[in-house]
Amino acid sequence: MPSTARAALAGRTVFRVGFGAMQLERLHDDRAAAVALLRRAVELGVDHVDTAQFYGDGFVNGVLRDALRAGDDFLVASKVGADPDPGAPTPLRLAQRPEQLRASVEDNLRALGLDRIPLVNLRRADRGPGLLAEGDQLVDLDDQLAVMTALRDEGKIGAIGLSSVTLDVLRRALPAGIACVQNAYSLVSRDDEDILALCVAEDVAWVPFFPLGGAFPGLPKVTGEPAVQAAARALGRSPEQIGLAWLLHHAPNVHLIPGTTSEPHLAANIAAAGITFDDETLAALDAIPTRSMDVALG
Repeated sequence: MPSTARAALAGRTVFRVGFGAMQLERLHDDRAAAVALLRRAVELGVDHVDTAQFYGDGFVNGVLRDALRAGDDFLVASKVGADPDPGAPTPLRLAQRPEQLRASVEDNLRALGLDRIPLVNLRRADRGPGLLAEGDQLVDLDDQLAVMTALRDEGKIGAIGLSSVTLDVLRRALPAGIACVQNAYSLVSRDDEDILALCVAEDVAWVPFFPLGGAFPGLPKVTGEPAVQAAARALGRSPEQIGLAWLLHHAPNVHLIPGTTSEPHLAANIAAAGITFDDETLAALDAIPTRSMDVALG
C-alpha cells in the first residue's frame, strides 16, 4: 500500500481503512464466524475498529473481546450517547446526560475487557440522521465535555471524538482536545465540507459514516452515479470501491470504517486504499453534485 494509506488517529498512525463492527450483529447466531472475520481483518492489515455497546446489546463488543489479542496493537474506538434498548422499534435509546455517558464508558470497558478505551466518540443528538434529543436528553455540550475530559484524565479513555455534530459544536469543543469527528458524509452528500475543512486545519481526523450514501430511504447512493460506474469499469473495480477511494483522495485526514459480514467484501474494502485516480477521473467524480442529506431525509 502507498504511504498515504496510513494517517494519524487519536495519537497513533493507523491504516486508513478500519472496520466498522456494527454489522457483526447480523452474525449473532454464528459467533465463531464473527470472530473469524475480525481475525481476518487483522491479518489483512486493519488496525482500527469502530464499535459501541449498543451494537447488538453488547454482542459486538463481546466478539471484539474474544477476537482481539494482546499483541494486535489495535486501536479500538467506541461510542457513547446512546444505550441498548432491546425489543424497541429502534433498539437503542439516547443516553446524553453526563452520568449516562460515564455509565456507558464503564459498560464498554467491561464488555471489551479493557482498562482503557483508546478513543471514545460522543454521539450528540441535536442533528440527524437518527434520534434527536428532547426533554432531559437535551444536554449542554460543556456538561458532556466535562465528564468526557474527566474520564480521559482518569485514564479510562484515551481520546475524545465527536459524532453527528454541527460546525458550531465542533468549534466550541476544540479547546477540549478533539481527536476525530464522525458525521454522515459521502461523495453524493457533502453537506459538511466546512466541518471537514476545519478538521483538516486543526489536525482532527474525519471518519465518515454512510460513506456510500443510501443508508435511509430517499438518500442518494454513490454506486448509482454514472461517473462512479464509469470509473469502476475503467479501473476494473466495483462502484463501492470507487466511492470509498474517492473519500481517501478527497482529504488527507479521512479514515474509513466500512462494515461487512463477508470476507470477500472485507478484502474489497481494504483494497480501496490502493486505488489511484488520474486527473480526468478525479475531476469527473468531483463534479458529481452533492444533495443535502437534510432535504433527502425530508
